[in-house]
Amino acid sequence: MAIDGLIILDPAGRPIIQSSYTTYPAAYPLLHIEALNNALAKAPREGSVDPVVYVGELSCSSACCHVEIGGMRFIATISGDVDPLIAFAFLDAFIEILHDYFGIVSVATLKDNFDIVYQVRGHVFTLSDVYWYRACVSDSQLLEETLDSSGHPLTTSPNALSDIVLSPSLISKLLASVSPATPGVPSSFGSNGASGAFASPIPWRKAGVRHNHNEILFDIVEEMRGIVGKNGTTLVSNVFGKLESNAKLSGTPDLTLTFTNPNVMMECAFHPCVRLQKWTRDNALSFVPPEGRFILADYQYRPPQSALISNVPIPISLKANMDMGEFGGTFALTLTSRLIKVMENLELKFYLGEDATSAQCTLSSAGSGVGSVGSADGSWTFDSRTKTLRWEILNMRSSGSWILRGSWTSKIKAPRPAHAFQIRFEIPSYSFSSLKVDQLRLSSETYKMYKGVRMRSKGSIEWRW
Repeated sequence: MAIDGLIILDPAGRPIIQSSYTTYPAAYPLLHIEALNNALAKAPREGSVDPVVYVGELSCSSACCHVEIGGMRFIATISGDVDPLIAFAFLDAFIEILHDYFGIVSVATLKDNFDIVYQVRGHVFTLSDVYWYRACVSDSQLLEETLDSSGHPLTTSPNALSDIVLSPSLISKLLASVSPATPGVPSSFGSNGASGAFASPIPWRKAGVRHNHNEILFDIVEEMRGIVGKNGTTLVSNVFGKLESNAKLSGTPDLTLTFTNPNVMMECAFHPCVRLQKWTRDNALSFVPPEGRFILADYQYRPPQSALISNVPIPISLKANMDMGEFGGTFALTLTSRLIKVMENLELKFYLGEDATSAQCTLSSAGSGVGSVGSADGSWTFDSRTKTLRWEILNMRSSGSWILRGSWTSKIKAPRPAHAFQIRFEIPSYSFSSLKVDQLRLSSETYKMYKGVRMRSKGSIEWRW
């Protein structure tokens, strides 16, 4: 199963970069772009478009899978019986590679580094600028190396790509090192490029890595996703975690990572460097890590078997008193934390309906002192474009309650707001699963290394009323 091609749209919906659809009609990519732009234009509110938009103008079944990054839309077109998850997995990997190379992914970044993102071969159809950098030809570039001509994902490992496609900073250093009097490139440039690519016997790790200070850092990042019914009962709540790593180790280190409570992890997915037999037998992660940042494992939190229900407790409580009237309504929202830990960057969104015109609110607190609008503890805003009321609390302590009272007006007699609040929050130095690293052993190398472990959690809750 293959991906038809990749398209990147700017915030106005115009193509920036597009792979060559050589085996498809010329109108094929245009139909997918038009279908997505029409779906976005018809969406009642931001973020309500289906991530898979089907295209019905073609004789064969096709669709475009899209994600939004920095105002841009990254589209992977598929047809036939291709699983959309393949397209989304490739998009995630490609966007992660762009972050590794450029830091910030934006329209300006892609324009400035067009020769790195994509090699111009044949015809690259764009509406915003016809054939950008038309004369710019490079042997190996990101889009070509990550997706082959048949639409199959090729090289997505950042360590392998860095040997083939030079980063902008490295290109600048190489150009600066060339003397104006020298007509060509230094001989070391060509030899390194030829021998460096895929020189290591381990696909995900470079050969000959050396560091003055050897260290590896682990981040246990967990996210709660839940839905709470209008009576306050948790309908569903799950926790998904990632073990993010950043390795700066010399040579070829062989590591073994053990946990004090590995039984809290289920439905695990590992980086290719992990030896699966070791995990199946001993619940230990044995691996030779890639150089730099990578995700060692993904997992889902398994609640204790003694629990009567499988849902993970929601760490906040919301009491909503809603009163619908003509041409608007009133509300009183009370938020309370159920944790001892401090919650940060809590955000509550309430869609007031497409006919909403304005909102007025006041903040108060009981026992914690939220403060007035715009204070360090809390604030509220109404976005007239998205018709959304946003309530933000930067630091939510365990004691006390935060209260938002207000009203809104609508152009129609019977307003139609969303019957659910969208709540997001972060909890530093905390994990829902209480997963703990027990020991990290190093073999095949003699140096001493530093190991660091930290935790952070976040949540996304739909609270219905």
